[in-house]
Amino acid sequence: MQINQEEITLSNQQKWTRFTLKNDLGMEVSCLDFGGIITDILVPDINGKMENVVIGYQNEEDYLDNPNYFGALIGRVAGRIAGSSFTLEGKKYRLPANEGSNHLHGGPNAFNKVIWETAVFEEDNQAGVTFSRQSNDGENGYPGNVKMQITYTLDNQNNLVVTYRGKSDQDTFLTTTNHSYFNLSGDLKNGIQEHKITIDSSQFVELDNNLIPTGRKLATEGTVFDFRHGRQIRDGIDSTYEQNQFAGNGYDHYFIFDHHQPEQVIVFDEKSRRQMTVKTDQPGMVMYTSNTLKPGLNLKEGNSQPYLGICLETQASPASIHHEGFPSCFLAKDEDYFTQTSFHFEVK
Repeated sequence: MQINQEEITLSNQQKWTRFTLKNDLGMEVSCLDFGGIITDILVPDINGKMENVVIGYQNEEDYLDNPNYFGALIGRVAGRIAGSSFTLEGKKYRLPANEGSNHLHGGPNAFNKVIWETAVFEEDNQAGVTFSRQSNDGENGYPGNVKMQITYTLDNQNNLVVTYRGKSDQDTFLTTTNHSYFNLSGDLKNGIQEHKITIDSSQFVELDNNLIPTGRKLATEGTVFDFRHGRQIRDGIDSTYEQNQFAGNGYDHYFIFDHHQPEQVIVFDEKSRRQMTVKTDQPGMVMYTSNTLKPGLNLKEGNSQPYLGICLETQASPASIHHEGFPSCFLAKDEDYFTQTSFHFEVK
């Protein structure tokens, strides 16, 4: 196992650190202390060729803005909060609106826009980086001082494990995730339309045309949201189903896991033969297929375009803030917040 650190100085003289974890099989994961952003994941294809399987900018400075949240840590609450407000214990909290009238991914200057304190560790069979910070009471409108610790661990079995820990001194809402865009073709050679996805889920959350949960859960069976036996992303892109069209012809929906299978998600690319298996203790995830990714961004391997990456945002459901019966993101005072998601890479 190896860990390399490199200092980056931006034109505004801000300094970031890039960490690169490398295991004994040659897999590499690179990330920044700014936003905990994962910039690269290098894994082999069927011929042993090492290529990047996440979207990243060519120029690091572009992460300062990063409206698509490429690779970033998301919090305090991943997803959309309708009307940028919630009521907790009889008190109404107003949050900054950063997507129309709604609050998205923790608001402006949230977990994705701060420089985290970092500590590295290296052992015989794993190495990693731990990101730590305190999100102060009132940050982006949320109650409670929340101490966060998020760790990326790479091992010699080509597992990348993301561990989230937190504690608040007040009752609050908290559900965090990572917003990497995966593309198993390698170096963005192709889009994700032909990626085959398997999801252990028989229910998903219905959205309105502003991508806000309606409060209803829908059955996946009989729809292009049924991934239990595997299907291509293209099925949702080409679908005339209203839910796909609301999302810009594709998916931007919360899937509730059945937890009937040992893995929650499997992503497979036929050409490269790369497979990524996702295991998590989270109750569900938002799958976003980059339907609305605008063309023309200067990425490492070319320019951006729709359907260039797939986000698998494991988390609780922000719909639970306004509706009953959804996986809750409520965190009680002094309760330990702990959740873990692993990404395993192999060739098939």
